[in-house]
Amino acid sequence: MGLYPNMTVRESLEYVGIMCGMEKKAYTRQIDFYLEKTGLLEHQDKKNKQLSGGMKRRVGLVQALLHEPSILIVDEPTTGLDPEERIRIRNLLVDFAADKIVLFSTHVTEDLAATCEHLCIMRKGEIAYNGTIAELIENAQNHVFSCTLNNEREFGLFQQKYKVASKIYKAKEIEVRFVSNNLPGILCELCEPTLEDAYIYSLYVKDDKKIY
Repeated sequence: MGLYPNMTVRESLEYVGIMCGMEKKAYTRQIDFYLEKTGLLEHQDKKNKQLSGGMKRRVGLVQALLHEPSILIVDEPTTGLDPEERIRIRNLLVDFAADKIVLFSTHVTEDLAATCEHLCIMRKGEIAYNGTIAELIENAQNHVFSCTLNNEREFGLFQQKYKVASKIYKAKEIEVRFVSNNLPGILCELCEPTLEDAYIYSLYVKDDKKIY
């Protein structure tokens, strides 16, 4: 449900409570609880048109949580939020999911690691992975490496052969973390995979049978 620009935050939430058929006592209690949990209590009398993008997202999330649905689907709920707000929303969703189902759609692996137990990765409409986060990371064991390169030219050539997860510039070299199906024929170190590494491996590397 969208936000009516001339309604206040509290009015918007009261409207949702009424539309959901909740009793006034019930929706008032829920609104007070979620305004406090999302850091919106001090902004409850502001009109929606006065809110920042991140605050609007929080109001939208409270709208969805208000009547305590048994299944909640959230799409990129932490987009546009600062780190403190992101942590607050993640914790709220984890608490909500204690006795309910929450389907969390996001590209932010940090959010997934902090909130989810079961993960489904899709690529071009097809399921590339369906299982636990622990199993996904385990699948990437022995496929994540790091090495050092001398300059951007070397990095450009390297990137044509390997799927790079990150690069860090140092004084006279570039430290590269990458994912590969097989042990590369270069001097490198094996790394413990992160969720992001495992995501890259599952989506872009695992089914590539090319031998480097």
